Amino acid sequence: MKIMKIAALSAVFAAQFAFAQFKQTPLPYAYNALEGNIDAQTMEIHYSKHAAAYVANLNKAIAGTPQEKQTLFQIMSNVSKLPAAVRNNAGGHYNHELFWTVLTPEKNTQPSAKLSKAINETFGSMDAFKEKMNKAGADRFGSGWAWLSVDKNGKLFVSSTPNQDNPLMDVVEEKGTPIFGIDVWEHAYYLKYQNKRADYLTAIWNVTNWKEISRRYEEAISKK
Repeated sequence: MKIMKIAALSAVFAAQFAFAQFKQTPLPYAYNALEGNIDAQTMEIHYSKHAAAYVANLNKAIAGTPQEKQTLFQIMSNVSKLPAAVRNNAGGHYNHELFWTVLTPEKNTQPSAKLSKAINETFGSMDAFKEKMNKAGADRFGSGWAWLSVDKNGKLFVSSTPNQDNPLMDVVEEKGTPIFGIDVWEHAYYLKYQNKRADYLTAIWNVTNWKEISRRYEEAISKK
């Protein structure tokens, strides 16, 4: 049932980018589903306040402009030419919609054989990949994200972006299709972990949804 719910969310997530106005999709689990790693209060505030504000402010920022009829991907691919309010809120909306789906209360999900092979070939091992991803998150000064993405040649890479930027945007140096993102804004972890971002980065692997990340990986490489 949980897998079906994730799949349904992913379908809605993909479909809504076909047109604006944009909407926030429901969480595929309860606010307290990730307790022990991400607490219920943080999840509720993060989803119902922070993420909700991005989609509301995005719709406000594009009202009456050509972007009102564009997809979210079209907006992000030309975001360097758009106002900061569009850049920040389009990124905030996309990033969070991805973030909810790559987390899960299901225990011990595993990468697909294809993704596991790609991780080992690119980074040397799963542990080495996690270390690189955690470093990208820990070294991000201030607010931002750590990403696992697929580049134009179908190769994996880890990167970090400030604020609500992401690898789909034309403003970033390392461009690609994100398949996994870790939010390192303080609102994602501060109530439980305070200033201990490294502890949050360690804990998030306990609720990582490898089934969804694998699905995104195989979708991304199929388009290359």
